[in-house]
Amino acid sequence: MPVDAQQLARFYPLDKLRPESLEQLAKEAKTEDVGKGTVLFKAGDVDDHMIYVVSGVVRGDYPDGKVKSTDGSSLQGRYALGDLQPRRFTATVESLIAVLIKLDRRYTEKIIIWDQLSRSEGFRHYDADPNANRWVFRVLHNRALHKLPTGAVERLFQRLEEVHVVKGQLIVREGDEADYFYVVKEGSASVSKQSGEGEAIIAYLVRGDTFGEDALLTKSVRNASVSMMSDGKLMRLSSKDFAEILTPPVVDWVSAGKASILARQGAQVLDVRTEEEFEERAIKGALNIPLFHLRDRIDELDRSRKLIVYCNTGERSAAATFILSKVGFDSVALQGGLAAMMKQMEKP
Repeated sequence: MPVDAQQLARFYPLDKLRPESLEQLAKEAKTEDVGKGTVLFKAGDVDDHMIYVVSGVVRGDYPDGKVKSTDGSSLQGRYALGDLQPRRFTATVESLIAVLIKLDRRYTEKIIIWDQLSRSEGFRHYDADPNANRWVFRVLHNRALHKLPTGAVERLFQRLEEVHVVKGQLIVREGDEADYFYVVKEGSASVSKQSGEGEAIIAYLVRGDTFGEDALLTKSVRNASVSMMSDGKLMRLSSKDFAEILTPPVVDWVSAGKASILARQGAQVLDVRTEEEFEERAIKGALNIPLFHLRDRIDELDRSRKLIVYCNTGERSAAATFILSKVGFDSVALQGGLAAMMKQMEKP
């Protein structure tokens, strides 16, 4: 059931947000009707949701025996239910029915920090036209940036630089050294690659889309060209700022030992090296899709399975993990690359 933005406006701290920010959260919010006796979470749990009680009563049982109930119709119902992590009590529906609203905690925190930042005197990136800020909400919703800490959001917007561009302008040239990470603020662009048959367009970019991260993550040259299809504006982040702000939190790394466990539990192992490297030596059972073909062959991957991505050193797998996260895959990069995994497999 869809959630109305005005419904969110009765809750704290959402009641302080601009209408456009509430609208964005309402698009992602979920409402649930749950019956008596349903356990919403247990003491000690760590989860990704903020839960508001719209109506009904939820009982909270603390490990020390203390009991506290939250009634959705009371003043206390304006606050998220036990929103400390790990959870401090076990929450059980006490009324016949309880109506809940759930929000993704990380996305909500990012929307709140953006809303606060954009009210600061001298803040450069807010536009009074709500539609002009759609690029911001798309960036904040980018799954690859899901784990970006709240403090890093502020640094990101402080360091982003706006540049005006014109139709036909070449922004990134295939084979050039990487210098910036880009976000499309206004306008549209095309992504093209050279092949044996000449240059071919492989993707289109619109407001809120990002590009340029692959080469920065792999510390290599650009693997495609990007040209503007219209006049517009881009936001860019220098390679230095990208490395400081975005690279550490956006890639999940796992040790070889943890990767072995995940593989036994059904995770798919993905090798993003070249075909020649794969044929020379590879992890048994791995699927080989070279990094430069990943976007074109992404449909070959099973979205229902976790992905363990590896290369020789970790740089290409970091870029691949970033790309996969952007399109909704649950993926991790193998720390230490192929050598670390081979050493792990040799253990008795």
